[in-house]
Amino acid sequence: MSDKLDELKAILGEVADLGSAAAVLSWDQQANMPPAGGEARGQQLATLGKIAQQMATSEKVGKLIDDLKKEFEGADADSDDAAYVRVAARNYDKAVRVPPEFVAEQAVVTTKAFEAWVEAKGKSDFSIFRPHLEKVLDLVKKYISFFPPADHPYDTLLDDFEPGMKTSDVQDIFNPLRPKQVDLLKKIAKKPQVKDAFLYKKYNEKKLWDFGEEVAKAFGYDFNRGRQDKVPHPFQTTFSVNDVRITTRFEADKPLAMLFSTMHESGHAMYEQGVNPAYERTPLLGGTSLAVHESQSRMWENLVGRSMPFWEHFYPGFKKIFPSQLDGVSLKAFYKAINKVEPSFIRVNADEATYNMHIMLRLELEIAMVEGKVDIKDLPDLWNTKMQEYLGVTPPNDAQGVLQDVHWSYGAIGYFSTYALGNLVSAQLWEKINKDIPDLDDQIGKGKFDALLGWLREKIHQYGHKYDPQDLVQKVTGSRINSAPYVRYLTKKYSDIYGL
Repeated sequence: MSDKLDELKAILGEVADLGSAAAVLSWDQQANMPPAGGEARGQQLATLGKIAQQMATSEKVGKLIDDLKKEFEGADADSDDAAYVRVAARNYDKAVRVPPEFVAEQAVVTTKAFEAWVEAKGKSDFSIFRPHLEKVLDLVKKYISFFPPADHPYDTLLDDFEPGMKTSDVQDIFNPLRPKQVDLLKKIAKKPQVKDAFLYKKYNEKKLWDFGEEVAKAFGYDFNRGRQDKVPHPFQTTFSVNDVRITTRFEADKPLAMLFSTMHESGHAMYEQGVNPAYERTPLLGGTSLAVHESQSRMWENLVGRSMPFWEHFYPGFKKIFPSQLDGVSLKAFYKAINKVEPSFIRVNADEATYNMHIMLRLELEIAMVEGKVDIKDLPDLWNTKMQEYLGVTPPNDAQGVLQDVHWSYGAIGYFSTYALGNLVSAQLWEKINKDIPDLDDQIGKGKFDALLGWLREKIHQYGHKYDPQDLVQKVTGSRINSAPYVRYLTKKYSDIYGL
């Protein structure tokens, strides 16, 4: 390894340390911090962000990257060092365009916005959040202005979460998918609805928590390198390969959502725990994109956690823990209930057949916001109108409508489409996995997940950010991201459940 690469790794290692420290503060803000600490926390995050930005965009770093790009020109694309230089150069090119003062300002604004969102959601009053969202959107537009004009201004935002993906690419994937999902929903709506009242009885929070952690351990989430905490909106965060944390929440009116949230975040966390340890403190640490990341969480939550084989193994034990709630409920009845298709208000609790419609709604609103075609004050009404148009339901209040997601409070506009893309990737991978592990259902039915996790470690996790998302999906499945496997998966699953 060259001296210049050693020097660059030393500098960017310290930048990574600052990012990890900021991540700890952000985790604490959501998991532990008292409400009054918001302003000080914002300043702390601003300082860390500003210092990291200054270090990452220094002339020295730029010169090292320029020299290393020449040095590694024509190098083997599978080389870790060549990938390091490529990803570092891409990150530098983006970071150098963003002034440190902007990074600091954004940290302050979004920290205040998060606290306002928590209050607004608690009171179901969008007016509390509105002025903060207006500031966040102003900063998002300012951020876009730092970059060369793209085919669409939203491209700049999307590229931060899904490298190389354009707005038109997402629309080309979603546009033919939407009518197919709508058609499936119409067919399901004509069939007798499954019964699921037993899912909404009172379930002990601690028992659900403990059962969820046992499932996570069975999956392969390493609690020696992780932990679970309670937050308003579940997430996973990484401080290092050996400190990957998950969070969940308990909803008394939807108690089992806590269990599936734990499964979901465990999927994210196992991805992070499986990255090559040599990538620690480098730009290669972490998942290659949010779509690929989401493919892991949705796979473990839905393709595994809502499957019949999974519950063939876990249902007897679950029923012993909650005998009164599940008295007289057969395995088949339980399986159908947890897979019930019914348009609902809340994205994170949406069934697989309706989930993507929530994402398409948000994508349309975000694009309109960036284009300046939406006044922030009109968002609640626009949200409700689109919910009625897409899903046939109208949220009764702001908390179950426009305020349900935390993402806009911290400026993550450009993020949502990756959730639906993740669904598509999960099905693409699942088809390949089942070809490579033909007895996978039998293994899951015995509560054994080693082969599945091992496959994911080998094909996806270990590479971290080494390959761009489309290239990784192509490398593993033989095709770029497409919706056909997901449509096949949904059609088969719900044809069996609803007798289509």
